[in-house]
Amino acid sequence: MLKQHKTPSFVKKYGPVISKEIVPYPSVLTFNAGVARWNGKYILLFRNDYNFCKKDFDDFYAGIADNTMPKINIGMALSNDGINWKVTDAPVAGLQFPGISYVYDPRITVMEDGSAILCFAASSNGTRGGIALTRDFEHFEIKSVSVPDNRNMVVFPEKIHGEYVRLERPFYCNDRNHSLWLSYSPDLVYWGKSELVLKSKDVPFSNLKIGPGAPPLRTSKGWLVLFHAVETQEESFDAWQRNWIRCYYGGVMLLDLDNPAKIIAISGKPLLVPEEKYELEGYRGGVIFPGGLVEEPDGTAKIYYGAADTVECLAEARIDDMIDFCLENNIVQS
Repeated sequence: MLKQHKTPSFVKKYGPVISKEIVPYPSVLTFNAGVARWNGKYILLFRNDYNFCKKDFDDFYAGIADNTMPKINIGMALSNDGINWKVTDAPVAGLQFPGISYVYDPRITVMEDGSAILCFAASSNGTRGGIALTRDFEHFEIKSVSVPDNRNMVVFPEKIHGEYVRLERPFYCNDRNHSLWLSYSPDLVYWGKSELVLKSKDVPFSNLKIGPGAPPLRTSKGWLVLFHAVETQEESFDAWQRNWIRCYYGGVMLLDLDNPAKIIAISGKPLLVPEEKYELEGYRGGVIFPGGLVEEPDGTAKIYYGAADTVECLAEARIDDMIDFCLENNIVQS
């Protein structure tokens, strides 16, 4: 099934930009980052897994040992161009909250007033989605943490009708699959007026689950939204976790600017397909997980995505090309 899909030619892949080799503290996997332009530079927060290795998995399957659960923290990297990154000397210290074992899979939304909203998954009596506010990426004020089980939250970069808006992915809410929802809040604390946006079964390249990717980007045609979609394969990928048959794609859709629960268009073909060695082989081969979408002055966008749950990668595409791709392959009935 994977061979049916191909990344469109207008998408340029640069390969990994964050890997364990450039992290100055214990690191094995660096992926699923949130990225934004902030104070004249690019800032990237990545999930950093450590304290295990591929041999631990080999030993586990051989019945020798059982050390397959990593320790996790959040690393920070800075860049002047969004391509070449410098990882800071230590993990982010301010992301330790009472009642939460650890946070992971961060997403960054910079608001018009210069504040930044950090969405994250939290290990706390199950999987929960959290939201924190920061102005310096050193101190974080936790605003809300959802009930289990919810994750993959992203906040829109501006209020709509005076309220904050987020996309999210509660677990097992539609035919036992994960689907994409939207909620509103007056203050980042209390969330409600939730609506189902997209069912997993309505995406042609998904038969298991979907979820939000990067925070939405405003365009003249609507909110440009990246999402991930999962399709099980017949053959397993080259992965530490054996018999791994889940393929993660990056999808794209347009949401109405005034009513973001309304889909204007969604591409029936994926925007990002795992094809390169660094996307097909690793902790979990065949995984692409978009978490950052940064608009550039020349009309292009930098797309940051985790690959194989192992490294953080960069791709670029013109925003107009992504919009045209979405409209030309639209599966939404008008």
